Amino acid sequence: MSIDDVIREIKWLGHDGFLIKGDGKVIVTDPFQVKECEPADLILISHEHYDHCSPEDVKKIRKDSTVIVTEADSAAKLSGNIQVVQPGDKVNAAGVSVEAVPAYNTNKAFHPKANGWLGFVITVSGVRVYHAGDTDVIPEMDSLQADIALLPVSGTYVMTAQEAVEAAKMIKPKVVIPMHYGAIVGNANDAKHFKEAMEQICEVVVLG
Repeated sequence: MSIDDVIREIKWLGHDGFLIKGDGKVIVTDPFQVKECEPADLILISHEHYDHCSPEDVKKIRKDSTVIVTEADSAAKLSGNIQVVQPGDKVNAAGVSVEAVPAYNTNKAFHPKANGWLGFVITVSGVRVYHAGDTDVIPEMDSLQADIALLPVSGTYVMTAQEAVEAAKMIKPKVVIPMHYGAIVGNANDAKHFKEAMEQICEVVVLG
């Protein structure tokens, strides 16, 4: 599948939640206030904050065979087939290649690096998709390889739209999809400003 084909199989569920399909698998990230979502083969939870690790939402989309990949703090709140990972780990979960990468704040205290909270790089249909989790611009982004990057843009708890531009310049994906707005903080204007600022850098797809 091409990158465009994979993008067509990505649905934004709101906030940091996405449904991603590829290789016959259904992958869901950070489900929160989910209204409609098919059952997941793989659920990725970036960290334990309630708007990312929501046991109620996980229960809505979890099957008996669903694998959950997350860090230790979130794992303590969830049940089922859970794989606990740390930044730097690489696992095959539900037949999907998953790389756990760092996600943390550099100029605020909401997501300390010491917590070992997560972003993810998954490979679906030969395409590498990076879900940044709740993060600022961090040095580790320089060595990330991703075709599609899902980046927060709202500021307050994560990077701002302008900071996300700097992150995209480091990561150099083919396509960026903005996230982390419209639920807790931020709004559609953050995604709009990000897209405008990225015009000469790479393609931005705003999902509604």
